[in-house]
Amino acid sequence: MRRLSVVLLVALAVAGCKKPEPAQQQPAPQDAAAPGSAAAPAAAAEIKGKVVERIDAPPYSYLKLKTDKGEVWAAVEKTDVANGTDVAVKGATPMPNFESKTLNRKFELVYFGTLGGGADAAAPAAGMMGQGGPVNMAAQHAAAAAGPADVGDVKVEKASGADARTVSEVFAQRDALKEKPVTIRGKVVKFNADIMGKNWVHLRDGSGKADAKDNDLTVTTSDTVAVGDVVVAKGTVRIEKDFGAGYKYPVILEDAKLSKK
Repeated sequence: MRRLSVVLLVALAVAGCKKPEPAQQQPAPQDAAAPGSAAAPAAAAEIKGKVVERIDAPPYSYLKLKTDKGEVWAAVEKTDVANGTDVAVKGATPMPNFESKTLNRKFELVYFGTLGGGADAAAPAAGMMGQGGPVNMAAQHAAAAAGPADVGDVKVEKASGADARTVSEVFAQRDALKEKPVTIRGKVVKFNADIMGKNWVHLRDGSGKADAKDNDLTVTTSDTVAVGDVVVAKGTVRIEKDFGAGYKYPVILEDAKLSKK
């Protein structure tokens, strides 16, 4: 038994004198993006690249950019920038699975931002400028996201049907209504057109309270209405909808069809 112990100690000592083999370096994981396209980061302050394709769909121009990480699509205020121009898209906000109603096309990923960059980059089209430069997409979205000023008393009769809800009921029942169709009758208290390819409508019907933030429902649509119109909106309830750049809705009615009733 003692001899066996001595043999084990010697074996351990010899093993301890050997240098450990270096660990094999693991290969970096491959990007999941499709060939020829860049991996999609969660957000990007600026994207630089060469314009290889431009598609105009007022009020936007969609630019395919060749970057050092591959090709990406960006959307900026309508511009005459030519193919081959080096540009930078500032304040780039990623929008996955974005569908352009104007182009009848769905982009796997498109970045909305403000055109800057190379000396040869063309300025946005006339009428699309704000003080100090192009109007930023995020600023436009902020305008749509913000509720209207005081609109006075609003009292609208609830819509009819099994999927009819008041504004406050949509907020209260949002978990159960997630991804389900809902019909709401309300008064248009704010309207913003053509922001990120959609029209943005704020509806109120007199239900809910301002301090509880359940009296004003944001609706996205391709239809055009005016402030003061009483409409019936039929759309899909989405919850915790994040459009990037800090704009997140606890509940929103998307892709709604509006009718005046």
